[in-house]
Amino acid sequence: MEQQILASVYAEVQRRFASVDDPAHDWAHIQRVYHLALHIAGAECADRFIVGMAALMHDLGQSVRVESVQHHADASLTLARELLTTHQVADDVRQAILHAIAAHSFSRGIVPHTLEACVVRDADRLDGLGAIGILRWAVTGTIRRTSQTRLYHPDDPLAIQRALDDRAYMLDHFFTKLLKIGDTMTTATGRAMAERRIAFMRSYLDELQWELKQWELNK
Repeated sequence: MEQQILASVYAEVQRRFASVDDPAHDWAHIQRVYHLALHIAGAECADRFIVGMAALMHDLGQSVRVESVQHHADASLTLARELLTTHQVADDVRQAILHAIAAHSFSRGIVPHTLEACVVRDADRLDGLGAIGILRWAVTGTIRRTSQTRLYHPDDPLAIQRALDDRAYMLDHFFTKLLKIGDTMTTATGRAMAERRIAFMRSYLDELQWELKQWELNK
């Protein structure tokens, strides 16, 4: 029964994301988080149904146009409740799934109180790291930029001698948020996976710094 519900919700979420025009929060993102979450759930002995359902629906609010006053996580919860009611999921399981969805949000700051919520949050944050994370950073930064936004500070790209400002310089987001995500991981499996991805991101920054210095030398 659980596998049938999971398969049905998988297909429904895929359908709803078919027209989403945000490469950083599209169906591909949902798929990656879903598979990451199931991998971590297996390693951590978490409930795969709760984890799978929450991972599939954690960003449902991104599939609809949300009023600016409403956080996308709240919209996700509303839409998830509707699907859980449709599939007559037991109340205790439903509450566990909804808590995992609510606790995944970075900006909401809700503490995950179950292993399953920890797993889903770790999976979602892992997708913000590594090579995929760099792609998503570039996309999101471009979508949110203003006419004043720059890729990096021309004289101090890595903010060695200045205050960080990721609204003015997109690269600063590595230091204000992305490189700190590893410290927020809550499962051993998630932490190990984050370490590899963060190491890659630091290598990327090293390469970027080298390339920019070469430009300075050739002026």
